[in-house]
Amino acid sequence: MARPGTITRRSLLIGAAATAALPGVATAQSREAVRWSAGTARPAAKAPPNATDCHFHTYDSKYPTAPGATLTPPDASPDDYKALQRRIGTTRGVLVTPSTYGTDNSLQLASMKALGPDNFRMVAVVAEDVSDAELKRLDSLGVRGVRFNLPFPGPLSVASLEKLSPRFAALGWHCEINMRPQQLEAAQDMLLGLPSRIVIDHLGALPAEGLKSPSYAIIRRLLDKGNTWVKLSGAYLTSRSPYVESAGITAAYVRAAPERVVWGSDWPHPTRKAEDKPDDAELFDLMANAMPDQATLQRVLVDAPAELYGFAP
Repeated sequence: MARPGTITRRSLLIGAAATAALPGVATAQSREAVRWSAGTARPAAKAPPNATDCHFHTYDSKYPTAPGATLTPPDASPDDYKALQRRIGTTRGVLVTPSTYGTDNSLQLASMKALGPDNFRMVAVVAEDVSDAELKRLDSLGVRGVRFNLPFPGPLSVASLEKLSPRFAALGWHCEINMRPQQLEAAQDMLLGLPSRIVIDHLGALPAEGLKSPSYAIIRRLLDKGNTWVKLSGAYLTSRSPYVESAGITAAYVRAAPERVVWGSDWPHPTRKAEDKPDDAELFDLMANAMPDQATLQRVLVDAPAELYGFAP
């Protein structure tokens, strides 16, 4: 039996059904097709005001891809993303430069401007020898961190973290890290000593052992140190719907450090083929159902992103 105040999928669905039955509320209003997202229904959970999607990308074939890029998804525009916002109820967001474009951040910067810079921030990709002037320029445009997407070929390596972290710390930026479990295990001592904040992508990409894995133990050490955050994103990357394994991992991170976890859709899900995209409403509800109460949902979707990315409180 759920504790009083606990958000359960059943209670959320009942609430949503009751809302849909109210006079003047059309069922069609609760459904919207979104490009690169399965399903049409809205989440059962209601997003609070200023809810933030902390991880998504845009793609445009007019922009050149980086030499050696392995992911070249079809176009996914700011207008497409606005449809996703209407469906899941978020109003703030964080664009992340994908590996497709290397260190060319121009598409994500243009997309942030099109979406509205007051409500959007960005995580960029830079070269290891990036100039101070370029970092200051990016900071003025709304960039708040740099992604180290280490499973894919790119301009940054594990060694780049040590070189760049002090420079990012001076700006108040973070290092956003996507690592394979073996990379994480090899780099754990170095990660513990980095001066900047760290954000771990996609639930830490835990292997099949999940919470019993060495990777989870390392991430818990990082969380306990106090300057590491985890993105509750990519639940579909390591398990299939209904994402039982990912749900347990999500709940464990929330219990460990609810003030330092944020949620991201990972739209348009670039590693999945068009016919195999996840349902973003289901992913949103998976996250919401891991929250022990509404105050924690508010913290994860609004307060923690505001602190990490510099949104207005």
